[in-house]
Amino acid sequence: MGANYEDVLKRLYNEGMICRFTLMFLNDDSYPKLEQALKEGNVKEAFRAAHTLKGVCQNLGFTNLYQPTYDLTEVLRTGTLEGTKELFDSVACQYKITINAIRALQ
Repeated sequence: MGANYEDVLKRLYNEGMICRFTLMFLNDDSYPKLEQALKEGNVKEAFRAAHTLKGVCQNLGFTNLYQPTYDLTEVLRTGTLEGTKELFDSVACQYKITINAIRALQ
């Protein structure tokens, strides 16, 4: 799924905590909020959700999801939706890969 285990281990200290927080990601509502805000054309809420998702991905070492989320966050930071469709498609693809990998962990 493109995660950086060694980097996360430095922050969360043990495998048990990594598993616990990784499983909690399944209940994180940042992605659905991002998707909804983009559908509604709400740049402010889309930025907030993308920024939150980006931070969670960074903390959990989800590198492949972090990068497209970062790119989307930066476009939304400018206050525009221009170009966000393609960027969100990349986020959606990586989000699905990440979620499927976590579910396989269960």
